[in-house]
Amino acid sequence: MVHIGSIPGALLAFVLCERVGLLWSMRQLCLLWVAGVIIVITSAGNLGQLYAGRFIMGLGIGQAGVVAPTYLAEISPAHARGMMVSLFAMSEYIGIMIGYFSAWGASLHISDSTARQWIIPQSVQIIVAGLLILSSFLCEESPRYLGKTGNWEKASLSLGSLWGLPADHREVVTEVEGMKIQLSSDYTQDTSATWLKSVKELLTVRENQQRLFFVISAQVLAQWSGANSLTTYAPELFSLFGIGGQSEKLFVTAVFGAVKFIASLLCAILLIDHFGRKRSLLSGILLQQIAMLYIAIFLTVRPDSSTDGSGSVNRAAIAAIVFIYIVGIGWAMGWNSIQYLINAEIFPLQVRSTGSSLLMTFHYANRYGLSKVCPVDPL
Repeated sequence: MVHIGSIPGALLAFVLCERVGLLWSMRQLCLLWVAGVIIVITSAGNLGQLYAGRFIMGLGIGQAGVVAPTYLAEISPAHARGMMVSLFAMSEYIGIMIGYFSAWGASLHISDSTARQWIIPQSVQIIVAGLLILSSFLCEESPRYLGKTGNWEKASLSLGSLWGLPADHREVVTEVEGMKIQLSSDYTQDTSATWLKSVKELLTVRENQQRLFFVISAQVLAQWSGANSLTTYAPELFSLFGIGGQSEKLFVTAVFGAVKFIASLLCAILLIDHFGRKRSLLSGILLQQIAMLYIAIFLTVRPDSSTDGSGSVNRAAIAAIVFIYIVGIGWAMGWNSIQYLINAEIFPLQVRSTGSSLLMTFHYANRYGLSKVCPVDPL
């Protein structure tokens, strides 16, 4: 239900970004997220309430995939833009890692007979969303949004504050002038008309159509590369490789989240802006596919290693576990970082939030489809 809710959430994001700005969009999506979590943890066995809460959570989470990368791309200097957007991709793994470890800790220290075992890990999301809301009041609004609404003086002050420079500094002035040129295509300052014009320009201008086709293709390839299926079904996969016991499976799955977090952090800092987007993507894809090939061969030869096997089988199963971690490293280096980065960078300012919103709609729709298709039962 979270993925289903994320689809309209991503569509809603660009309308709100154009009407109220990126900061207020972030605040309201956090409130939606918190409301959804509260509905879930108070469901007390009511399946309809649980579904409703998960859907509302998705409305907020779907917007986050649009608002955050767009905001980071619009406030970052060009030389650091890749790192900043990649750090957002890394933040997804912070959430995954916290979720995995909180579930593992709850399984160890809270009895299976009490609902607190799942309520407490779910409640961690309220803390994260609350911190985001509070910290947003220390942030500056997007200079692009301020410029679009005609507040160019505020845009210069905002950009100067974000870059730690005076508003009349040469770099700030140059950047703002560039925004004015991009936004000067007879754009109205009436935000109710601007978002409709943005949609029209995205879908009718040939160059934007080509960009849209490219990023949609990238989203489809990224989501169907298989890495998200490994994340979703990691505990079940580890059990096939001989990891027994619920706590043990949750622990190795939590380590999987930590590995992806560290890999994405190193990628954001060391690779994207220094090694290059294309080379990082191709290296990550190659690493991911080699690792997945080994896992596929192992599961074909030995579908279930949960029963005791020979020493060679056990060693091969350990190698398969290592290769699952390598898949996470390759995914963090390649598709996971690049899919958010190209979404945020490839579109011109006039249609950036609209294009990102449409792309994340495809992103969440594919993730939902993938969750239903995989795993495929053997014939």
